[in-house]
Amino acid sequence: MKLLAPSILAGDWWNIGVQIEATVRGGADVIHFDVMDGHFVPNITVGSEMLACISKRVNLPIDAHLMIESPDRYIPRFIEAGANWVSVHIENTPHIHRTLSLIKEMKAKAGVVINPGTPLTSLEEVLHYADYVLLMSVNPGFSGQSFIERSLDRLRDLKELRDELNPDCLIEIDGGIKEGNIKEVAQAGADVIVVGSGIFAAEDIEAQTAKLKALIS
Repeated sequence: MKLLAPSILAGDWWNIGVQIEATVRGGADVIHFDVMDGHFVPNITVGSEMLACISKRVNLPIDAHLMIESPDRYIPRFIEAGANWVSVHIENTPHIHRTLSLIKEMKAKAGVVINPGTPLTSLEEVLHYADYVLLMSVNPGFSGQSFIERSLDRLRDLKELRDELNPDCLIEIDGGIKEGNIKEVAQAGADVIVVGSGIFAAEDIEAQTAKLKALIS
């Protein structure tokens, strides 16, 4: 089954609680929670306090995507706040096996993220330990970017690598996914599809969530 993960980074922070509830009613499977520190990526977003507020009110898994330096320092804080999935970037996590083990020891799903310019071969050893891989289809740091078309070929190649090394590992994709390309992304091999402005820019967020969910089901 394909999972739809609305990315609240694209939401309206004044009304974010109402908007999250609309995605839940529309059939969302996972809430995607982007964390940026202004160092690893050129933007600053929200922290564990906001995640704790959401986790108390939403009965869906929360996927914390840590675009931060020294993620090991903050992983326990996010899991204690209610994150069910936690992913870290292979580009800035030197001891990736240790980091994934820490996440798993705290009873959360452990994910590894890979940027558009990083070769997929860097995942060959990591795939054995990861619960999911998040393939970035934009360069991380901002919401609303255009999908990098090369990502479809990378997605197909990643699926082959995953099927060979760890078939139980989920493939997630994030960046520039909207109504016009979500079905193609699903067919190329994504198990979990993150959508930001493609949901939250709609006038009727609940209906848009339901429409996208139907396209990948």
